[in-house]
Amino acid sequence: MSVPPVHSPPLPGATPPADCPLCPRLAAFRHEWQAREPDWYNAPVDTFLPRAGADTVELLVVGLAPGVRGANRTGRPFTGDYAGDLLYATLKRYGFATGEFEARPDDSLELVGAAITNAVRCVPPENKPTGPEINTCRRFLIPTLDALPRLRVLVTLGRIAHDSTLRALGVRLKDAPFRHGGEHEAGGYTIVSSYHCSRYNTNTGVLTPAMFEAVFETARARLG
Repeated sequence: MSVPPVHSPPLPGATPPADCPLCPRLAAFRHEWQAREPDWYNAPVDTFLPRAGADTVELLVVGLAPGVRGANRTGRPFTGDYAGDLLYATLKRYGFATGEFEARPDDSLELVGAAITNAVRCVPPENKPTGPEINTCRRFLIPTLDALPRLRVLVTLGRIAHDSTLRALGVRLKDAPFRHGGEHEAGGYTIVSSYHCSRYNTNTGVLTPAMFEAVFETARARLG
């Protein structure tokens, strides 16, 4: 297993073990890829934090799950597949990242006042986690939120990430329904929702770069 560079200590209580057995289907899929690609990361993917530490995080981006050839390969969220190209370029545009994103975990990219995590930490077959898997992995999302004392804004990418975040906060789904560009005050945070920045969504025109940038423009405005 390749290990990405450590930029800051893992969040306490929010990091699954490398051989996490909680979701048998996901563990079996992970083991399959460990056998096929032993040099890949092939483990639950930690939250990507700024080098300055968790205490500096005001924005948290919550994605769905690692991509099989993206974060499952590299060990860093949204690194190695197309979704990261759009996400990190947008984060840089709005001052949430610096350096150069080169789709590998040892590039010069650094987050600034922001962190990135996933609702499900292990790669799911066909990028489709089941309801029980989403619910099980929420035990890592809840302490992630709790470990960020200055967190003010959450950007949720896709309905699954959005709904799981609401449940982690104890917020009813009907009180903050998902829609692209939606903005809600819930659970003590501003939550801004977006379609996921997947290649499928961008190729089909469901999500354009301008639409995605508008979400982060809103997030930046709420932070001041």
